[in-house]
Amino acid sequence: MKKETRERARTRLDERLEVLRPADRFKVPPKGWVRALRDALGMTGAQLGARMGIRPQTVEAIEKSEAAGTIQLNTLRRAAEALDCTLVYALVPNTSLEAMVNARARKIAMRELQRVAHTMRLEAQGTDDAHLETRIQAYIRDRLSERDLWNET
Repeated sequence: MKKETRERARTRLDERLEVLRPADRFKVPPKGWVRALRDALGMTGAQLGARMGIRPQTVEAIEKSEAAGTIQLNTLRRAAEALDCTLVYALVPNTSLEAMVNARARKIAMRELQRVAHTMRLEAQGTDDAHLETRIQAYIRDRLSERDLWNET
């Protein structure tokens, strides 16, 4: 995929994900969504079980596994359908994807430029920091490929 295509894809995805921020609006209730919705609807575990075609004990196990974060998506989807709900699944970045790429590129550029500056200072050829931002941008533009950003930690 070309760089411009990836940038457009990031921008489109950022726009779609923006409505999901802040992600804490979707914080799971302490006992899970299934239990919270079932309780709010006044539905018993046996009634939900009947709607799902499972035993009431299995409903209890589903609710416990959701609260523990171990539930499988297909099980959660079945419970959502039985509750006349839609399961929404998304990974919501903490910042924009473009900001993530830029921050990662900047971190790598800074690390490399600091290593080079240290070596040059040891050889009494130190550089000043007056043009650091220009050097960072040039390093990112000329030396970094987006595919290389995620090779190391």
